[in-house]
Amino acid sequence: MSKILRVNMENRTAEFQEVPDQYALMGGRWLTTSIVCDEVEPTCHPLGPKNKIVVAPGIVTGTAAPTSARISVGGKAPLTGTIKEANAGSIFPYRMAQMGLKAIIIEGQPEDPEQFWLLEVSKDGATFQPADEYCGQMLSESFQALYERYGDKTPIMGIGTSGEMRMSMAGICFNDQDGRATRYAGRGGLGAVLGSKGLKFIVLDYSDAPGVEIADKELFDTGRRKLRDALREHPVTKPGGALNSYGTAVLINILNEAGGLPTRNFSRGTFEGAAKIAGEAINAACQERGGAGMTGHGCSPTCIIQCSNVWPDEDGNEVVSCIEYESDWALGANCEIDDLDAIAKMVKLCNEYGLDTIEAGVTIGVAMEAGLAEFGDAKKAIKLLKKIGKGKGIGRILGQGAAFTGRAYGLTRVPTVKGQAMPAYEPRAVKGIGVTYATSTMGADHTSGYTIAPEILAVGGDLDALEIQGKAETSRNLQVATAFLDATGHCLFIAFAILDIAEGFQGMIEECNGVLGTNWTADDVTAIGKEILKKERGFNEAAGFGPMDDRIPEFMHLEKLPPHNVTWDVPDEMLDSVYDF
Repeated sequence: MSKILRVNMENRTAEFQEVPDQYALMGGRWLTTSIVCDEVEPTCHPLGPKNKIVVAPGIVTGTAAPTSARISVGGKAPLTGTIKEANAGSIFPYRMAQMGLKAIIIEGQPEDPEQFWLLEVSKDGATFQPADEYCGQMLSESFQALYERYGDKTPIMGIGTSGEMRMSMAGICFNDQDGRATRYAGRGGLGAVLGSKGLKFIVLDYSDAPGVEIADKELFDTGRRKLRDALREHPVTKPGGALNSYGTAVLINILNEAGGLPTRNFSRGTFEGAAKIAGEAINAACQERGGAGMTGHGCSPTCIIQCSNVWPDEDGNEVVSCIEYESDWALGANCEIDDLDAIAKMVKLCNEYGLDTIEAGVTIGVAMEAGLAEFGDAKKAIKLLKKIGKGKGIGRILGQGAAFTGRAYGLTRVPTVKGQAMPAYEPRAVKGIGVTYATSTMGADHTSGYTIAPEILAVGGDLDALEIQGKAETSRNLQVATAFLDATGHCLFIAFAILDIAEGFQGMIEECNGVLGTNWTADDVTAIGKEILKKERGFNEAAGFGPMDDRIPEFMHLEKLPPHNVTWDVPDEMLDSVYDF
């Protein structure tokens, strides 16, 4: 029987509680959003004692469902002031679900803001240990010390120095299935919230874990096979397909050709050095350098897409895992840096300090706009990242994100929505993703409604990226579907297969029904997705957000984006119609 673990950092107590009936069928984002909406005051300070962090694996996480070991982390975000769900693929949610833990709720604050704790969790209870010895360390060093203490298979969740300093670009780190401290629920600054709670690490002892209860094993297996076959068939997700061979950075060349690759702090849509940093270049270098270098690496158990990589140095020694599209772009094209070795070093630093690579890269781009470094200067970019991670001088300003940095230097070209940096798709050249950026409940967030699928990749449709008609409906439908997908514990990338292959979509629903004993249909999927969005929208409205916050920055209305020489021309009325349901 699943339990909820409630952790109070004020008095350092942790107790298992029964799962309330209203949460019985929920998982992932559905559960984190519901608990945050039920228990967190929308007007509270994100770093104050009234905010909470909720951690929840998905509905099918911990089972053999393909590509399903995702965890959702929810709370009120210091970067945006909105509700937030960030998620990651890791060994942690897989084992947490198998332990029968439906959620961990972290609340309260210790009296001493400089005291940090480690929480040991087993099926029998939870205990606190001082964590001061790990503070100020690189995360790879801390994780290695924890493996020596608890065992090399131990699932770990924690924060780096940026979280200790409550920086708004601080993420929450989990270990991959090989033990690396590299998988992030990165966006929104939730690592700062965990830092404000004085919680440095959670470690899981999954000994004698009972496993996930499956109400109808036959139905679950039927759904699992349908989804597996769809993933193995679709050209984007199949073995040897685009993601498996070239990783997510396969999108570098694709977006560059579409004129939608944000370059030089969102001043152009193409990058001359794109081919040097693209997924194809990563693949070639991994093969040429050999050694630890590899593509087709899985971040978590059950993953059959395996879109991650391990980047090697010239001698074949491992540098970092992994160089993903968003990190590659943010620290590369956005800063006009075309050196993969330099980008790898910066990704490594972000991992070590606990930084969201998107927010970090966009902030560095804004800093370059402000004259703190020249565009293309990788050495200076690395120095700026080190200042952030160590909290030195200007690093304290940069660590609060792109919007804060832009205000500090009086800039107008600051690519953020609701305070969160835009990811790697130019909204002037890809209109639908701009609608998602503007209207997402979580600030600029491509994963909220990934219109890139139909607009750029011709998946789930084939839409003209520059056309504005119908993009509100496209974004709305994908935001609804994604909200449910985030509840299941599946990776967002299964969307490529289930959008095109009906059997795969049905398989996902059957998996959930098999685990829960429900009889959900496609209509239920839509209803649940809408329920999640309505709750999140309601939280934000109570926090003071309104239609005027669902807007793209003014400079994008005024500045034409080469090479298409287009501006942001989606009417406000269209943005306001997204939540007409």
